[in-house]
Amino acid sequence: MEIKEVVKKFISDNEIEWQQVDKGVQRKIMAFNQNLMMVKVRFEKGGVGALHKHHHSQITHIASGIFEIEIENEKQILKSGDAYYIPPNALHGAICIEEGVLIDVFNPMRDDFITK
Repeated sequence: MEIKEVVKKFISDNEIEWQQVDKGVQRKIMAFNQNLMMVKVRFEKGGVGALHKHHHSQITHIASGIFEIEIENEKQILKSGDAYYIPPNALHGAICIEEGVLIDVFNPMRDDFITK
């Protein structure tokens, strides 16, 4: 299946709808092409990004809030302005301590986010 690129030079946040991912977790796919994807993820306090892994490289910026981030059995509390890197196939997850937003960047793009 060929996936159509959704990359604009300028991206307006209010033109993209939130998608419910799980209880207390929503996301917006901001832009992507075959090699790169940026996703905004909004967490309510107590929201959980369940432990999982994927073949993509991931870098995440914490735009707001406080999160307990786990990567390969190592946990750390991170807050607004912090960031973290997840290597391919590393088991990882997040627990939201204080309501917030994460900005995820993936390489290559997460086709599973588009084809669901």
